[in-house]
Amino acid sequence: MTKPRPNILFIIADQLRADHLGFNGNTEVRTPNLDRLAAGSAVFDRAFVANPTCMPNRASLLTGRWPSVHGTRCNGIPLDPETSTFVRSLARAGYRTAAVGKLHHQNMGWDFEPEQSEQIHDTDPLLLDAAVERAVTRERGAGWDQWENRERHEAGYVQMPEDYYGYQEVDLVIGHGDAPGGHWVHWARERGVDPRTLGGHAAGRDALPGWDQVYTTSIPLQAHPSTYVGERAAERIKEAAAGEDPFFLFVSFPDPHHPFAPPAEYSALYEPGSVALPNGFEQDHSASPEHIRTMVKDRGTPHPDATMTFAVNEEQYRRAAAAQYGLIELMDLQVGKILDALEDSGQEQDTIIVFTSDHGDMFGDHGLMLKHFVHYESVTRVPLAIRIPGRSAEAVKRSDALVSTADLAPTMLDLAQVRRFHGIQGLSLRPLLDGSADTIREAVLIEEDQPFSIDGLPAPVRMRTVVTPDGRLTRYFGAPGVEVYDHRSDTEELHNVAGDPRSAELQRSLELALLQEMAMVCDNAPTPTAAA
Repeated sequence: MTKPRPNILFIIADQLRADHLGFNGNTEVRTPNLDRLAAGSAVFDRAFVANPTCMPNRASLLTGRWPSVHGTRCNGIPLDPETSTFVRSLARAGYRTAAVGKLHHQNMGWDFEPEQSEQIHDTDPLLLDAAVERAVTRERGAGWDQWENRERHEAGYVQMPEDYYGYQEVDLVIGHGDAPGGHWVHWARERGVDPRTLGGHAAGRDALPGWDQVYTTSIPLQAHPSTYVGERAAERIKEAAAGEDPFFLFVSFPDPHHPFAPPAEYSALYEPGSVALPNGFEQDHSASPEHIRTMVKDRGTPHPDATMTFAVNEEQYRRAAAAQYGLIELMDLQVGKILDALEDSGQEQDTIIVFTSDHGDMFGDHGLMLKHFVHYESVTRVPLAIRIPGRSAEAVKRSDALVSTADLAPTMLDLAQVRRFHGIQGLSLRPLLDGSADTIREAVLIEEDQPFSIDGLPAPVRMRTVVTPDGRLTRYFGAPGVEVYDHRSDTEELHNVAGDPRSAELQRSLELALLQEMAMVCDNAPTPTAAA
């Protein structure tokens, strides 16, 4: 490396499963550029989220802390702007920091569904009363939590703060699909495309009857949000390469999160009838928790809230998969442009590259679709590849070590030779990257908290999951459901053996691991300043 500290190019997808990529064994979708990146990277096959929801897990990525500690326990709770983030640490150490795409550190502007508001009010009437004093209050200027408000960006171009959670410059996309908000809207309009006329289900074509999340967008390819992310990221690399300071660039695609609405050039690349059904699509759910059994009884009927898990039928799955594969291939094309821009800039040998996802998607596994209230690996396991420049082919390997999204913050600081801040709970992956260790943890903890729920699962929801090399246990606190899967014989998690005497020893060991992991993420920051 010619710079004293490496550049870092961090690429993240939204709601992308670990196995919807060629380098992770998918033989249907085409991802040549990501496969090229992975070929020279350390690939982690057992990377799990800290929380399988956008805002909490993205906050864990930034802070290296679990959601129950950093406070963004679920979507709808903006990350404390005063919290320490690894990006802010990099900026203070002299890095030029920028982000392109979706951040989702603050609310995007959508309200609760009426049923959700009713559930929250029934659980705790004070939660929806803005006049009630909170447990912790801070004096902040009006608008502190409105930087990602879609309506604000719709009204005019919004100049982001000079320190937005550590980012000095931001090119923002708000939301998902073909008609998001943010800076992309103004970029598209400059290209003669009106997102509010051409974007969305109503303006799309070839829509799937009965489910408005699958269609071909009328937004042209040259103005698509993924194209914007690719172009702006390439421009940011060129700009940063002209300077002397190392750069950190966060590139966040809003795809392939639903709605699955590829542009015309990518909507017919995959034939729905040729898409294979996943194993377990019609599995027996008699041993599954009640809310999953309830969903399966109503197969083919999407939840009124478009983000909620439901049991998908064959046509819905095949059409969605074909559309999503098109979106993944489009994203892969943009990743290729970004990698080419890095090479053209002369910075490739000075740059660490990371690729991951914020969480997965059920996508037909166990007959289910989307996310929330389920901790199958389809949702909790994510792709993770880290390329260290100058690493020999012999040093590049695949790892089956258990790692968490929360491990990425200390890893980035470690690789950048920047001192970590106090309170980080994740572990640096550097020992796995340099080959000095094969494992860094014996178990990984996954949290999920929601103030509302779905049929068969009482609100509020508090789920805690532990994954070890031997299996997975999930507890629904406040509900009777328990799940135990023996990964030694059931890697696809098709047989819930909770309560089975033959699996009693496994269940006991997982329960102990869950207790230990939950205790380990109790906050130890700030530290005492005196004995009394």
